[in-house]
Amino acid sequence: MPVLVDTNLLLRSLDPNHLMNACAVHALTQLRGQGETLHIVPQNLIEFWNVYTRPLERNGLGRIPEEASLEVQQLKSLSILMPDTAAIYVEWEQLVSRYQIRGVNVHDARLVAAMQVHGLTHILTFNARDFTRYAEITVVEPTSL
Repeated sequence: MPVLVDTNLLLRSLDPNHLMNACAVHALTQLRGQGETLHIVPQNLIEFWNVYTRPLERNGLGRIPEEASLEVQQLKSLSILMPDTAAIYVEWEQLVSRYQIRGVNVHDARLVAAMQVHGLTHILTFNARDFTRYAEITVVEPTSL
């Protein structure tokens, strides 16, 4: 099963102080151990950088850009980075119209659009509720692995 890893899982797997760190690490280890290929898209890395370098008092991890750069390189070496394409926008526009998406949920719709364009069927996420509306994909919760 081709799996897109949601940004929240990437962040929690690298934050040893987070309550869900062990679960995130376990889920990624389980999937890799089962021979599954983990995928990411540029949006994951952009969101990752945002939270990783955001100050602690603003719900970030407070790391410096040099650390973020090293982590991004590591994430790219452990996953397949699928490219952004013009087709992703076209699919995104169809999804937000079909599902009447509002506000911040447009970002999740863009991940689903990228999944559709690249033939990915499953997303590994702690935010299952944000993705269950999309009949096109299967949500995998880390606690289920």
